[in-house]
Amino acid sequence: MSQRFPPAGPSGAPPGAPGPQRYPPSPAGQPSQPPPGMRPYGPGNNFPPRGYTPPPQMPGGPPPQNPPAMHPRPMQPGFQAGSMRGSPMPSGSSGGSKRPADNRSTMSQPPPKSDYPAKKKKKLADKILPQKVRDLVPESQAYMDLLAFERKLDATIMRKRLDIQEALKRPMKQKRKLRIFISNTFYPSKETEGGDPGAESSVASWELRVEGRLLEDNKSDPNKIKRKFSSFFKSLVIELDKELYGPDNHLVEWHRTHSTQETDGFQVKRPGDRNVRCTILLLLDYQPLQFKLDPRLARLLGVHTQTRPVIISALWQYIKTHKLQDAHEREYITCDKYLEQIFGCQRMKFAEIPQRLNPLLHPPDPIVINHVITVEGGMENKQTACYDIDVEVDDTLKNQMNNFLLSTASQQEIQTLDSKIHDTVETINQLKTNREFFLSFAKDPQTFIHKWIVSQTRDLKTMTDIVGNPEEERRAEFYYQPWTQEAVSRYFFTKVNQKRAELEQALGIRNS
Repeated sequence: MSQRFPPAGPSGAPPGAPGPQRYPPSPAGQPSQPPPGMRPYGPGNNFPPRGYTPPPQMPGGPPPQNPPAMHPRPMQPGFQAGSMRGSPMPSGSSGGSKRPADNRSTMSQPPPKSDYPAKKKKKLADKILPQKVRDLVPESQAYMDLLAFERKLDATIMRKRLDIQEALKRPMKQKRKLRIFISNTFYPSKETEGGDPGAESSVASWELRVEGRLLEDNKSDPNKIKRKFSSFFKSLVIELDKELYGPDNHLVEWHRTHSTQETDGFQVKRPGDRNVRCTILLLLDYQPLQFKLDPRLARLLGVHTQTRPVIISALWQYIKTHKLQDAHEREYITCDKYLEQIFGCQRMKFAEIPQRLNPLLHPPDPIVINHVITVEGGMENKQTACYDIDVEVDDTLKNQMNNFLLSTASQQEIQTLDSKIHDTVETINQLKTNREFFLSFAKDPQTFIHKWIVSQTRDLKTMTDIVGNPEEERRAEFYYQPWTQEAVSRYFFTKVNQKRAELEQALGIRNS
């Protein structure tokens, strides 16, 4: 025959495979009685029923009784009823409905692990209440307003955090006054008393001390660590009178190294009973490094000692103000008479500016203090001089910015509150699902259960890869089609061949 027919069973076996057991024949004159729990077929229909799985049991209903002769639809090992697609049918819906998760007393199982990553991706949207909940509870609009305000606040905080990170990349300095105290003390000579040769004698000497402290605008925090005096300088040189102390002993030098220990001051002690002129040279430790400009470039730009980025920025401002950029080739600048004298060229590229600036940048000048060491008045007369110089220190706001970026206490608290919000909204959504399920069931129980059974059967077919249409196979009309005669003939033919093969194998007969 040219007409095709579906497989004989729901499990997808070929037509010749063994089928379900036939029902015992009914007595003559009586209609055939199907097993309990099965729908009766049409009159005179003795075809074996097709196996199918009845719909899942509704909460509170009696369990279905499967007849012993039925072949239930096989279930896949990974099948879980809790992962069926669809949701409970809302009131007035025309599609199939599902039971909520809380009511699946006989089929509820935990969701598979593959659902968890998808759930994490929806975390941001899980905080929003559904529209139906907002319509039922008008007070929930206040919660939605708080969510909108939270989004604005989070965006503002994130923008400020980015601004702070950008600000921390640039040096944040503020100018402060460093007060330097230069004092000297004279120690007169001591002669031996009574001409005793064993008594100790000493020559006259003086001691010079260089100290300093940072002037505070207000009362400092007692827990704050104060900077040592030497931390402000890269080197310190004390030059004494060369005529008094000779070429080898008139210089006292201190230079910073990687292993230098910071100190609060310096002291120099030398013998002598005459006033001494000295010169103190202090070279500040600039962070970041600063340079002294060539006098001609300094007069042109109005900058004496600055960092390299500030110098290049000032030069660029001068070029823009005087419109020295080439109108056609924008990467070139045309030097005016002043820049031509300084750089020695009429035209140069922007990329050449840092290289051409190098010969014009010099180390900064040291701070020079001229002081006279007096030896008048003895030990009781201590001579002290004060000098104030400008130094750059880190802005106190920088520490506050760092602490703000590194603080995690508020973040942990926010995450805890967010988790509580997610759990609460998830509970609300679950209650909404339950409410819609029961409202739909209460409105039209018969239609609701029918559509739910149809939907569950369709899902079961999809998950178990069953060939055929179980809903049509449940009807008696399905077996009145023309292909049933051939199907029955093939079934008996296959069974006869199977029995013959078993008999030949038992008797040891081989087919040639």
